[in-house]
Amino acid sequence: IGTNMTECHPVAATRLKKALARGAKLIVADPRRIKLAELADLYLPLRVGSDVALLLGMAHVIARENLVNHEFVATRTAGIESFIEHVKQFTPEWAAQITGVPAKDIETAAIWYASAPRGSIYYTLGITEHICGVDNVQSLCNLALMTGQIGREGAGINPLRGQNNIQGAGDAGAAPAEYTGYQDVNKP
Repeated sequence: IGTNMTECHPVAATRLKKALARGAKLIVADPRRIKLAELADLYLPLRVGSDVALLLGMAHVIARENLVNHEFVATRTAGIESFIEHVKQFTPEWAAQITGVPAKDIETAAIWYASAPRGSIYYTLGITEHICGVDNVQSLCNLALMTGQIGREGAGINPLRGQNNIQGAGDAGAAPAEYTGYQDVNKP
């Protein structure tokens, strides 16, 4: 969602392509028909800025279809009951009106993600550089937490930088305020 990995992160995109060759499913949510949309099992061409609506619609389906990982949320989250009650109002039909994505596709995306043995989310500036960027990221976190798609190999949330060179430079300690491993230069 919100990342053109083949252009900005070609190494990571290659790994996604290899996973597809091994049978993984790919859902792409992006207003642009990027290269990965051509390879996707499901492409969600949402309207710019409607990410939260899409993700709330997916959360609704996950709750409605009882795809919540109850063991995970009981031991690692708080407030799940109020969250489940909150998302009841955000049906796929409601989300479809805002996003332009058919309700059936929102349902399919939610079910595939929640049911995957290892579901992983990749995102970048396409969802963070909005006025609602924090809400976008929190909505992604909510999906991962309610399904338990985090903390296991092959599952999780993967925030990518805008371009691969920026990511690599930060990882290598080339940022002026940080050493390798993102250690603050001002911390003894």
